[in-house]
Amino acid sequence: MSPAPTNEQGFKPPDGGWGWMVVIGAHISIGFAYATPKALSIFFKDIQSDLEASSSDIAWISSIMLAAMYAGGPVSSALVNRYGSRPIVILGGLMCAASMVAASFGNSIIYLYLFIGVIAGCGLAFNLNASLTIISKYFLAKRPLANGLAMAGSPVFLCFLAPFNQYLLDKFGWRGSLLILGALMLNCCVAGALMRPIASCKSSIPAPQKHLEEKTNNGDVKQLKQSVGSRVKKILDWSFFKDRGFLIYLVGNIMFIFGAYAPIVFLSAYAVSHGVDEYSAAYLLSIMGFVDMFVRPGTGLIANSKWIRPRVQYFFSFAMVFNGTCHLLCPLIQNYTFLVVYAVFFGVGFGMVFALIFECLMDLMGNQRFPSAVGLVTIIECVPMLLGPPIAGSLVDKFGDYKYLFFLCGAVIVTGGIFLFIMNIYNYHMLEKERGTQPNPNNIQVVGQDQAEMLNTLNRSFGTKESKDGSEPTMC
Repeated sequence: MSPAPTNEQGFKPPDGGWGWMVVIGAHISIGFAYATPKALSIFFKDIQSDLEASSSDIAWISSIMLAAMYAGGPVSSALVNRYGSRPIVILGGLMCAASMVAASFGNSIIYLYLFIGVIAGCGLAFNLNASLTIISKYFLAKRPLANGLAMAGSPVFLCFLAPFNQYLLDKFGWRGSLLILGALMLNCCVAGALMRPIASCKSSIPAPQKHLEEKTNNGDVKQLKQSVGSRVKKILDWSFFKDRGFLIYLVGNIMFIFGAYAPIVFLSAYAVSHGVDEYSAAYLLSIMGFVDMFVRPGTGLIANSKWIRPRVQYFFSFAMVFNGTCHLLCPLIQNYTFLVVYAVFFGVGFGMVFALIFECLMDLMGNQRFPSAVGLVTIIECVPMLLGPPIAGSLVDKFGDYKYLFFLCGAVIVTGGIFLFIMNIYNYHMLEKERGTQPNPNNIQVVGQDQAEMLNTLNRSFGTKESKDGSEPTMC
């Protein structure tokens, strides 16, 4: 893998300034994207009773929503590449709001699958991918911190939406609650408005677009078609499967996603099965979310240090193993006090993984390839996302005990973390061999595509190497 430039125009990300406003917008957008499918489960009991649906029928609402959110990744990435993040996030917010309002009038479970599952899920996909992409354009040296703060939106919004949805349910029922929730999700449009496009002063027109305009003016229809065809191919860039680092990341990520959400879905039911009252059981998710809220930005700070940043792939492997180990130990717990301890460690592990999961992909692919890469990753992830919780739940139905669910999820995640650790060692070794094993001045190994630019920026940030001219990046 050859290092990719930070930007086609040659400028460096500002690593601050308006970028922090972009992080706030991404925090809101990502918060709705990840918290909404979880928080909607509060309405499921009343929906089930009203529509006379089974528990398995109701459970598919969140599963379809998450799967649609991940499957919409390539389309979202293509739209972001063409139009930028701001209009796509605004469009996603409008889709989510309209779908929730429409769902409040539903009289069948299929109707909810369509509006909440498919349409709202696609809207969340627009919010998620566009937010991650613009962060990669505004930040380089401080990117792990920016990602950690943005990804913290998930636990923050989960802590807020869960009790808020319960309050709405008690006051207005599930139909009125969906109406209000739809209005609330219009805040994604505000978040999108904060995502001001970033551009260099060298050219106000992106190179691919400028090239297309020149071809159009020259009347070269054949070349124009080829350019459009190449743009369409970027929606699903299969060349990523020739990248060894990408394949290693993808396999480990799939294993994590398969086991990540079932423990969240069944944690309260597991606590109730051990004699814990329902309200206390519900607080376990709040405890997990509260801890997760602080762990994500904290993990970003740690990953941004000059000692961890070049080894972020190893740090990600450790986070996965830690998360999976928590699930393996959970079945040994028999009282509420230790369930609270489990929820705390669960929040730590879950927060570390999700603070790093997209940072590691950015590190591997570089800023220019990341939008296409994240689109491909998310559409592949929709399969384990859709199948993981139902398969884990089937173990509960078969054995009548939740412990096998936690054993399965924990074992899969730990295996994925060990796989990433071993295979990254192999990948480092092969990269050094392919590059001729040039000595590193900092005596560290770096595997990311943006390694050269990142190291230079870090050296300036931490005072280990001064800039040649002391100039700052020139931005419009």
